Amino acid sequence: MNNSNPAASEFTFKPYEEKEGEEYMNEAQLSHFSAILNKWKSELMMEVDRTVHHMQDEAANFPDPNDRATQESEFSLELRTRDRERKLIKKIDESLKEIESGNYGFCETCGIEIGIRRLEARPTATLCIDCKTLDEIREKQLG
Repeated sequence: MNNSNPAASEFTFKPYEEKEGEEYMNEAQLSHFSAILNKWKSELMMEVDRTVHHMQDEAANFPDPNDRATQESEFSLELRTRDRERKLIKKIDESLKEIESGNYGFCETCGIEIGIRRLEARPTATLCIDCKTLDEIREKQLG
């Protein structure tokens, strides 16, 4: 299962329907994104638990070096995946704090609205599309 994006995970959500004249990041929108972030975090935490149980249940001291190497490689891959998910959980927690503080949905660089659809595609986004594009161009030039 790919948990790098909520749209790619097992749960689905109904896209937020904006109403004409509605204030950006009002209570309904914040509630919508809070639910998405909490559900995503819950799924990631379940994956962590599954990995721990799998590694405990499957851990064996194989006499054959090839079997042992295969198991170690498999476990290493799972741990790398869980490490990426751990970092993602941290970003989700930061986004939930932004919701609480009233800063969620606004670009941390220029302060403009990130946008409902962009946040539904990437609920942990902290940059508007323009600032993100500039950021990616800078990354390419530096490295």
